[in-house]
Amino acid sequence: MIRIKHIAHLLLFSVLTVQVAAQSIRKEYLLDKNWKFKQGDYPDAVESRFNDLKWKTVSVPHDWAIKGPFDGNNDLQKVRIEQNLEKEASVKSGRTGGLPFVGTGWYRLKFMVPGFLPGKKAVLLFDGAMSNARVYVNGKEAGFWPYGYNSFHLDVTSLLNPAGEVNTLAVRLENFSQSSRWYPGAGIYRNVHLFVTEDVHIPVWGTYLTTPVINKEFAKVNLKTKVEAPAGKAADLRLETEIRDARETVVASFTSNLKEFDDLEFEQNLVVKNPFLWSPETPVLYTAVSRLYEGKTLKDEYKTRFGIRSIKYEAAKGFSLNGEIRKFKGVCNHHDLGPLGTAVNTAALRHQLTLLKDMGCDAIRTSHNMPAPELVALCDEMGFMMMVESFDEWKTPKVKNGYSQYFDEWAEKDLVNMIHRDRNSPSVVMWSIGNEVPDQSAEGGNKIAKRLQDICHREDPTRPVTVGMDRINDALTKNFAAVLDIPGFNYKPTWYERANNALPQGFILGTETASTVSSRGVYKFPVGFQKMKQYDDNQSSSYDFEYCNWSQVPDDEFVKQDDLPFVIGEFVWTGFDYLGEPTPYDSKWPSHSSYFGIIDLASIPKDRFYLYRSKWNTSKPTLHILPHWTWPGREGEITPVFCYTNYPSAELFVNGKSMGRQSKSNTNNQTRYRLMWNDVKYEPGVIKVVAYDKDGKAVASEEVKTAGKPHHIELSANRTEIIADGKDLAYITAKVCDAEGNLCPQATNLLQFKVKGDGRHKAAANGDATSLELFHHPQMHVFKGMLTEIVQSSEKSGAMQLTVKSKGLKSGTLTIRTIK
Repeated sequence: MIRIKHIAHLLLFSVLTVQVAAQSIRKEYLLDKNWKFKQGDYPDAVESRFNDLKWKTVSVPHDWAIKGPFDGNNDLQKVRIEQNLEKEASVKSGRTGGLPFVGTGWYRLKFMVPGFLPGKKAVLLFDGAMSNARVYVNGKEAGFWPYGYNSFHLDVTSLLNPAGEVNTLAVRLENFSQSSRWYPGAGIYRNVHLFVTEDVHIPVWGTYLTTPVINKEFAKVNLKTKVEAPAGKAADLRLETEIRDARETVVASFTSNLKEFDDLEFEQNLVVKNPFLWSPETPVLYTAVSRLYEGKTLKDEYKTRFGIRSIKYEAAKGFSLNGEIRKFKGVCNHHDLGPLGTAVNTAALRHQLTLLKDMGCDAIRTSHNMPAPELVALCDEMGFMMMVESFDEWKTPKVKNGYSQYFDEWAEKDLVNMIHRDRNSPSVVMWSIGNEVPDQSAEGGNKIAKRLQDICHREDPTRPVTVGMDRINDALTKNFAAVLDIPGFNYKPTWYERANNALPQGFILGTETASTVSSRGVYKFPVGFQKMKQYDDNQSSSYDFEYCNWSQVPDDEFVKQDDLPFVIGEFVWTGFDYLGEPTPYDSKWPSHSSYFGIIDLASIPKDRFYLYRSKWNTSKPTLHILPHWTWPGREGEITPVFCYTNYPSAELFVNGKSMGRQSKSNTNNQTRYRLMWNDVKYEPGVIKVVAYDKDGKAVASEEVKTAGKPHHIELSANRTEIIADGKDLAYITAKVCDAEGNLCPQATNLLQFKVKGDGRHKAAANGDATSLELFHHPQMHVFKGMLTEIVQSSEKSGAMQLTVKSKGLKSGTLTIRTIK
């Protein structure tokens, strides 16, 4: 990607300059810096002469609401949530995170476009803007796109001033109250691009690549390439395409001429010999490089990244990738990045995916909206299969100002953009056209489902379509589920057999499973299964026995996944905690983030992470003990000890005394997947588990000690070297430890962060859903002894030093290098 550099203009606005290789024809400008922003409505801001000197200068992506403050009065909703089986309406105070995203905001950018001369074309591409985006160029409206989650592009050729003259880009955004069920973010929260091409060119998302034949010897590649050209200029067009492997070696090539009956679309068929196949285990990527010529003149160059892989969904057999049957080990994720808000950041997404990969996760559901293109690209690169989802509402509303108000006019446009953008990505293995839409129960709801599915098939015949259905009786009896390529059910493991017998497809998918709730490091006694349990501290127990009215604990889904061949996998709700939907405390402020995550809002794994890891990551050993073992005042009281492991058995010792050896068994759903010593009495000291393999040999051990008084701060980073681009991030875990280095799990110390050198403090989070501390402030209390500090690089190579201090504790210091 070509990066723009900003220079100061004499009239105190910013202009863009660019360094482009001489042979480059297509120019891409990333419009990221020196935007002006102000909340409120300023209709005159469309004008080029509007004075925005006092507006805040920001970089895009930008989320105007993430810095708060938190307030339970932000977007109060008095609603009855049918999906949660509620019988009457109640006031929801943290449903959208308690952050001030409602209202209007304006963005303005001054820029010049080098080389923009007569005969050139210019297109603006917004990866996402929240929401109701009205875009103006030099005082004239360029376009409108209401759905904040979708990417859209606008032809601004006729609106831009020629090279050497200043342009003004203005964007008005408006978020309505009661428009979301979770924190949607606010602002231009994804990237903005400007493309400048010749008049004859390949348009945005102008290629469609499929691999219709794949075997060990070769793969056939079909590439369709659209062309846009002025009338009379399409007579002598030629497309030369090379396919390059990851080493940039050309492995196939093809040249074709556009014929008059081709309707401005090339179709080329190439053959890659001895192909390397894409999978989560081997995410091998290729690139098709296409050069468009008019006569002998190069007019455009367009790159299409892709993978060679086959997918199949079959009755009785289920899902197969490259001919191998497998089940999805997936998670659902909302789009926010915790303390960073919704402003997309590639390093943050990569960090999330790295954690999920270690857990054994191989699939992502982008609930309940189109993802950022950076996430799709990372899933291609890192090896995650994707269910790309479109809508949370159709015609029947869930919230007063949700997508239902746009559905009739915009649904097809939104679907087409979603599919055209992502259909070349090998990670995408299915489309989802909706989640828990009330239209499941409506007359004609099945016809809406078929119409949306038909649009997907028209734009991409290679991938099936699903919906996450929760109204299973209506979905079955009203011919809704039968219409879909993949019947997807949310929280219905007890229905799987009946549903499969009633449906024609021969397989079903757990599109949303578990919704177990827990707070990292919090343990409640006595230990037992609890449904919608609330406590005075607004926390949930991490013994992983607490869940919702509509949901289950993980083991209840595991059993069905393991025992029923026609169930093709699951997508757990959720991989990460997210802002909003603080069930079961959505009517009890202050709770502003979810408890569903396997990993908390600070990107620290909860105990549940290791339960899933023990089942999903079969390539690495897992041995994890809970709870912590620092319980002053509980001496002599029953304090159950659980072990999450992929070893078949283990023995527990308390201060050297054996509590017995446990083996996994089919006694009940929990004993199949957990080892549990339910009668242990707490005594300070050491608990230790020794794991045994299938032959009864002791092969691993893990121990937890009773912590002493807080003594020092221990820091560890996910990366000690980051890119000096002003955007890259390092995540540092800060732990309050005793003198021997044991985590102090009851510590609540206030930590203060100071960064010197070539970087800065970006944000912090402690994973506590009840904490109202602002993420961007350079201080925060630890929660259960831990928090996460996030630092960001500058644009200068060198190093930054993070120092974390707290009264009465020995400070922690860490150095992060920044490199070009």
